[in-house]
Amino acid sequence: MSLSLDARQRAMLQEMGVTVWAPGEATAAPPATASVAAPAARGVHDGAVATAVRPAPQAPAAPQPAQANISAPAAPRTPAASTPVPSAAAAAATGLSLHAPQALYPTADPARTPAGLGSGWLIVAEIPHPAEPLSGDAGKLLDNMLSAMQLHRHPRVFLAALQRAAPGGQDGSGSDADVAGQLAEAVATLRPAMVLVLGHVAARAALASTEPLGRMRAGPHTLAGCPAVVTYDPAFLLRSQDNKAAAWADLCRALATVRAAATP
Repeated sequence: MSLSLDARQRAMLQEMGVTVWAPGEATAAPPATASVAAPAARGVHDGAVATAVRPAPQAPAAPQPAQANISAPAAPRTPAASTPVPSAAAAAATGLSLHAPQALYPTADPARTPAGLGSGWLIVAEIPHPAEPLSGDAGKLLDNMLSAMQLHRHPRVFLAALQRAAPGGQDGSGSDADVAGQLAEAVATLRPAMVLVLGHVAARAALASTEPLGRMRAGPHTLAGCPAVVTYDPAFLLRSQDNKAAAWADLCRALATVRAAATP
């Protein structure tokens, strides 16, 4: 029995997996489209079919430009402007200038000067504006410190102001040793009962020492035969309020030293 099938019917049967031979027809290889659509259960492992069912190879993805800057040479950077740090030699050349001692309370009445303050005091401190040493916040604090000791009632309280010289200046500034020698001369002239040194800069210059401020505060000192006490400077105390109690203890020690020397 032969079946009369047209081309469309034959194609449908081939897609279902049914092979139909017509009488007198040679066995023809099934179209490639039928082999592609045949179920895997048929066990067809033909190389052409296996190749057909594989997904078409895709072109390799283009490399991402995210890391392009790793291999690319870095563009030269323009160095940022910075404040030059002076060398040790330049700092030494800057030095300090010592102003002539000036009386802080020249109008104080000697008859009303409290007892126990001695013949006079010499204050050594770094002052930004030596012409007006008691101006500004630091100057007002210095005035308060001296007033608490009642030194504002003593006409012979002198201030030897230290001032940092401008770099490259030719104003006669010198080294710490020069300042120490000038202070020794001032002490020999004024003959105070106490030299009160305020701050690390002033202490290094007055005593020609490189020790830390804490060590200089703890030890007794003399300058040209006069006792000297080192404590914090007002500018530092404005930044570090917690050290005011320690500074007051240093001032009381200076007062006690003067009173002890005055006691027969």
